[in-house]
Amino acid sequence: MADPTMAQRPAIRPPKIRLFVEGSLAAGARVELSPDQAHYAGRVMRLGPGDALALFNGRDGEWRGRVARLDRKGGEAVAEERLRSQTAGPDLWLLFAPLKKTATDFLVEKATELGVARLVPVFTRRTAAERINRERLRARAVEAAEQCERLDVPEVAEAATLERVVAEWPAGRRLFVADEQGGGIPAAEAFASSPKDAPAHAFLIGPEGGFERSELDALGRLPFVSRVTLGPRILRAETAALAMLACWQAITGDGRSQPPARD
Repeated sequence: MADPTMAQRPAIRPPKIRLFVEGSLAAGARVELSPDQAHYAGRVMRLGPGDALALFNGRDGEWRGRVARLDRKGGEAVAEERLRSQTAGPDLWLLFAPLKKTATDFLVEKATELGVARLVPVFTRRTAAERINRERLRARAVEAAEQCERLDVPEVAEAATLERVVAEWPAGRRLFVADEQGGGIPAAEAFASSPKDAPAHAFLIGPEGGFERSELDALGRLPFVSRVTLGPRILRAETAALAMLACWQAITGDGRSQPPARD
């Protein structure tokens, strides 16, 4: 039997092209497009003045707009009609040891699709990468947000050492640590029993070589940490991150929500 609530949800017809913009959005507002956005809209997607596109900025919801100008220096779009009001996404942080460039880009892209609000690169003792490019990771997150139709873009925090991160940990946020050495409880069990009155959560994934035992032991002694396992197989770091997030979203997150209705 069809869900009667489905028929009550208004259908939306967003344009196929979505762009994240910095400017404020309201009826008649004109927002600037960067040179890269103008190139993508005009050269790649073959849009021109008057063509429709969707705009969002993480504050004012999603708007149907029109291209006003495209050239080598950038472009301009005009917001016309709000398609969706701004809603708050899940308050989830993903802390991860930086990986090789391609793997890190993949992790950021997929974590964005899975609803992460904040991405925090963490240097552990076995982390191979010595630095990250926050601008590149931010660009990856923006592209993923445009593609997956979320209404905001996750923050990419400054990289920090594991010691500094736990020393500055905010009160009230639970941290689930992926323990590849078998010292935790099954992730599904931990997530299902997590208090519903503590909505702020975070997940920590170690480097390609795993955590050092001393790091896991130190983390396990912290009152805000829960060590969890992801099954009998040793997963690559990026796989572990996505498995953890998908498990959380399916059990207790917004993975149980319906997507917007469409014609």
